[in-house]
Amino acid sequence: MGVQIMPADWRLQQRQLLAIRVTVFVDEQGVPAQMEHDQHDALAIHLLATVDDGTPVATARLLPDGHIGRMAVLKDWRGQGIGTAILRALIEIARKNGHDRVFLFSQCQAEAFYARMGFRSEGEVFDDAGIDHRRMTLPLGQDAD
Repeated sequence: MGVQIMPADWRLQQRQLLAIRVTVFVDEQGVPAQMEHDQHDALAIHLLATVDDGTPVATARLLPDGHIGRMAVLKDWRGQGIGTAILRALIEIARKNGHDRVFLFSQCQAEAFYARMGFRSEGEVFDDAGIDHRRMTLPLGQDAD
């Protein structure tokens, strides 16, 4: 089954975007529901991955400062390259928008995934919503890939 990754309009598609994020972060990982939606959503570039029948399966966002976040792939769709594809798409958007780097706050269990994409860990591990995280950055210079 094919996957399409498209920009999403927060005002029109927030229900679809939040449904994925709530399933992954709140239901699976125990993040408090009130922490999942924030004031940054209205300012972010959102991507939505859907399968051929239109079912939403993944999302992520890019903030104006180059912060990639809220990356979520529904459990049944993990391990199929969707996370990699959505991350690559956000990196390309950031590059086209003139960012010289992007950064994210990776759950420690996902550090290897981001490292394979060229992200480098920085600083100490910190707790966010009861889950260990670490800041990771990726320079976007021409030779960074």
